[in-house]
Amino acid sequence: QVQLVESGGGLVQAGGSLRLSCAASGRTFSSYIMGWFRQAPGKEREFVARISRSSDITYYSDSVKGRFTISRDNAKNTVFLQMNSLKPEDTAVYYCAATRASGGLSDQRVYDYWGQGTQVTVSS
Repeated sequence: QVQLVESGGGLVQAGGSLRLSCAASGRTFSSYIMGWFRQAPGKEREFVARISRSSDITYYSDSVKGRFTISRDNAKNTVFLQMNSLKPEDTAVYYCAATRASGGLSDQRVYDYWGQGTQVTVSS
């Protein structure tokens, strides 16, 4: 069982930056692939980024590639999402999630554990 708690959301102007954190409980954090997803008002939840257990592999959606960076600190049971050059269309609730699946890692259905989400609002 893994419990995830996101933090770091807030209101920022377009072009600004935010760093989201997701703290995980338990002693098995390093055995999970971690992902970030987001859900904008009136839209379905979508994949943003994911990171492998040892941080050697990262993957991003086209909409955030080059602006967002996912990282993790297994010693601190935490995964991060550094968001730069934010745009109004990045406004959403951001969720972190954990999985031990080996495939379909951009699909939210393979993620077993989810945080409660943190709101990110980007003003124009």
